[in-house]
Amino acid sequence: MKISDTWLQTRINEARENSLLWLKNMQVPGQVDGVFRVSALHDPERWPQMLLPGTYDGGMLRALLGSRPPHADALADWVLQHQDQDGYFLLPGLNWADTYKLPKLAQTQQYMRFHISNYCMGLLGTLGQLARCNMPFVQPFLDEQYLWAWLGQRDMRDPWLEGNNIVNLASFLLLEQQRNPHGAASQRLHDLITWHQQYSEPYSGFWGPGQQYSQEALLFALCGATHNLHLFYALDENIPHFNQSISRCLEQPIAIRSACIDVDIVDILAHGITRCPHRREEIEHWLRALLTQLLHLQNSDGGFPDTLLGERGFDGWVKGYKEPQGHSNTFATWFRWIAIAMISEVLWPGWRQWHFRNTIGIGYFRDAIA
Repeated sequence: MKISDTWLQTRINEARENSLLWLKNMQVPGQVDGVFRVSALHDPERWPQMLLPGTYDGGMLRALLGSRPPHADALADWVLQHQDQDGYFLLPGLNWADTYKLPKLAQTQQYMRFHISNYCMGLLGTLGQLARCNMPFVQPFLDEQYLWAWLGQRDMRDPWLEGNNIVNLASFLLLEQQRNPHGAASQRLHDLITWHQQYSEPYSGFWGPGQQYSQEALLFALCGATHNLHLFYALDENIPHFNQSISRCLEQPIAIRSACIDVDIVDILAHGITRCPHRREEIEHWLRALLTQLLHLQNSDGGFPDTLLGERGFDGWVKGYKEPQGHSNTFATWFRWIAIAMISEVLWPGWRQWHFRNTIGIGYFRDAIA
């Protein structure tokens, strides 16, 4: 039996109010309005480093749902305290000996600096404070040879990780282009598009080897491509083999897996509506079915979990903060709401005003930025 639009919309409205109430309870007493714990399990005194991800995830969640902090300047001041002289944002007091993402420490450092900086800039963008952010670190990437050498070092056997690296760099270059329209950033963005066009796999339109032989390789390529594709959306570039990308997404089981995987599939399908309009009926069917499952996933406290089993920590901080899965947290609640909001906008355009982020990365929706 098909669930009615009215029921789904009512559930979304109720879920939104419950999530906003949950997020209000994540506010850290005595801190600037908008400084959040990552979850009810998070002890800010023991783990002060996690206030930054709690704040940028929670802040972009609050913006998406249409609620704004009363003192945006003060919250931006707090976020900008985490920026170093090179322009990168980082968890305060992070010990690099406790981190691992790639074999070489410099690779781990770049991944984590890129990732945290992108999210902090995303929050600053929702606050209307992005102009206050300086990016000295972007200068080497404006050099053609330097950028192509960096692209040559991408290990596309891990397309999910590299997709994050690439979208983060692209977000910095796009901001640099906005600030200096006649500078080198425009050409470097064109170089990024050229590189992607050269390596797009016809089987999927994704990047990375072995996708047609392994479901795991295909899924990792899909999740990585979600990030890469944001550059194409932002520049309004033609996407090679994008109809194949839609097919590979629709072949995925309609089931809850993780906050990352679920939003990645939804992201590609939601953007696919305008680029492959002949697939609309298929896409809407898939998204509607997942929407019902997402709404049922909401915890009784109003937040959302990432997954239900195991433990979660901070990406790359392997000897750092850990908490059991299944509990509501700002990261998962934001990602789950991105998926719900994208599906809502596909099924009922303009029904509710969602405030998607205006910088590329998870939470960016080119076709519905408000």
